[in-house]
Amino acid sequence: MAGKKQDDGMRITSSTAISEDVPLDYNLRPRSLAEFIGQGKVKENLKIAIAAAEARGDPLDHTLLYGPAGLGKTTLAFIIAAEMGVNIKVTSGPAVERPGDLAAILTSLREGDILFIDEIHRLGHTVEEKLYPAMEDFVFDIFLGKGAGARSLRLSLPHFTLIGATTRFALLSPPLRDRFGAIYHLDFYDQTAIETILRRSAAIMKVPVEGNSLFEIAKRARGTPRVANRLIKRIRDYAQVMATGVITESTALEALSKLEVDSIGLDSADHKLVQAIIVRFDGGPVGLDTIAASINEDADTITSVYEPYLLQLGFLERTPRGRVVTKLAYEHLGLRYEKHYQADLGLWNQK
Repeated sequence: MAGKKQDDGMRITSSTAISEDVPLDYNLRPRSLAEFIGQGKVKENLKIAIAAAEARGDPLDHTLLYGPAGLGKTTLAFIIAAEMGVNIKVTSGPAVERPGDLAAILTSLREGDILFIDEIHRLGHTVEEKLYPAMEDFVFDIFLGKGAGARSLRLSLPHFTLIGATTRFALLSPPLRDRFGAIYHLDFYDQTAIETILRRSAAIMKVPVEGNSLFEIAKRARGTPRVANRLIKRIRDYAQVMATGVITESTALEALSKLEVDSIGLDSADHKLVQAIIVRFDGGPVGLDTIAASINEDADTITSVYEPYLLQLGFLERTPRGRVVTKLAYEHLGLRYEKHYQADLGLWNQK
């Protein structure tokens, strides 16, 4: 199919951070574990780990946070730094291109500081190997010169804590995973937690809400705080321009309809993916690369952006032979669950 690739940054239901989220995320970000809503098991384990480290006077163990985008991994890293009373330095895997970049970051840290590396699975192999002794022995080896005259210089580093975040746990090399003392998985939030987050966000933004409006927004937030906050921001704008400024249930539903977000949080891009598998491949099974080519999208984007929520809903299944659309997805789209049945697919009939 011809056309441009789907820009995930343009999707209101995208769990990936976009530029307009930066001020919103900062203002709405909880500052302590007590303020952080949801992820109860992770919070309890972090409380214990932080209390134990403080009692010993040691830095926190190196910590890995993994799970889908938008669930609060970066927020937790900042909270850990605040709870420990230390500074935090932030970077990302793609930004650390050379060992020299890593050396500059590590040598700028002070005792007890936290280094947060987002998308840590995207570190280059050479950089990653330089990170191992830094994590284990708090040293960094630099090689000066070339050939027979080359010599090694070992730099001592302050005892720091590395917090890594990733959406692709399986892409982390085993040697890197093994060097983290604590590994925590963040999962999608339930309806109650998302409503609580929305209520807190509405209060911070000073937006009045009424009735079941937060319930309706939470249903469509895909279990993701970042999506929930983006939705309420857009609905606030709609309420101010098109209504009285109060987010009522009817106002919220009108705004969500204009945003093309359906009753369970699927948008037009999600519908396009599912319907492509149904129309072109009879519901599957079909390989990931074939799906990507059919909708002009990157396979990695499908795996990391589209699929997590569709899999959580039970709309897609991964099988040894490829992806399969389930009966639940057919029912949600109002289609009969029969092979070769395409008469109801009037909204998407390109082949």
